[in-house]
Amino acid sequence: MGLIIDGKSIAMKYRNEIKAFATELADNGKRTPCIATILVGNDGGSVYYVNNQVKLCNNLGIVPKNYFLDENIDEENLIKVIEEINNDSSIDGVILQLPLPKHLNEKNITSKISYKKDVDGLTDINLGKFYKGEESFVPCTPRSVLELIKSTGVNIQGSNAVVIGRSNIVGKPAAQLLLNENATVTICHSKTKDLKNVCRNADILVAAIGRPGFVTKEFVKEGAVVIDVGTTMVDGKIKGDVMFDEVIQIASHVTPVPGGVGSMTTTMLIKNTCEAYKKNVY
Repeated sequence: MGLIIDGKSIAMKYRNEIKAFATELADNGKRTPCIATILVGNDGGSVYYVNNQVKLCNNLGIVPKNYFLDENIDEENLIKVIEEINNDSSIDGVILQLPLPKHLNEKNITSKISYKKDVDGLTDINLGKFYKGEESFVPCTPRSVLELIKSTGVNIQGSNAVVIGRSNIVGKPAAQLLLNENATVTICHSKTKDLKNVCRNADILVAAIGRPGFVTKEFVKEGAVVIDVGTTMVDGKIKGDVMFDEVIQIASHVTPVPGGVGSMTTTMLIKNTCEAYKKNVY
């Protein structure tokens, strides 16, 4: 039986730092950091995530400002909202919930976000800096993945790491962060041959494909660390990509859903927003 990686408890040290920072600002009569979230449509997983983010912001003394937009909004009007946020000096960070509806050009729209407020590392400027190893906002979900892996005490250097999923949001940057830690990294996707066998060689397995219950015990090497990034709404409940109950019988450590990566991701977003505040206000 493996151990559960508790994202909430690991995130707590960062939350305490954020709350202390916001409290000090408020006590000195200064405004506290503000994060704006843009959600187009009503995807269940995204709504769940945003609601948790608002609750956490309120608990930590951070100002949440949400823009809930109709799923049929056109590109021009969505860009106007982004530009409004870019020009609002009271907003320090902005997150655009992805994926966007298919009629919207995701690449074009994310490019309109000010890189100074791009706390989730979506813009070309931040991504370019990230992949070049320069100072940037590190994408929050991949950063959370790495923090959770490190919390287990596993030696990442020289280990075989497999990332299922090649999205620009999670898969690719998670692989890059693991590569930075000197792991030997394999990225798998829908065209990967003999996927189960590839995954069974992994000391570290990261599932980030948005297919609930896809990763079963047949994918997992005994003693592996398994990180579940999936958040899909199924019958009113959030489900991960991993069959938790059976995988935990084989793995050494597994993240739950909810309570794993999602808990850390929100905290990292708010932490990045505080960093943006410091750069832009001080």
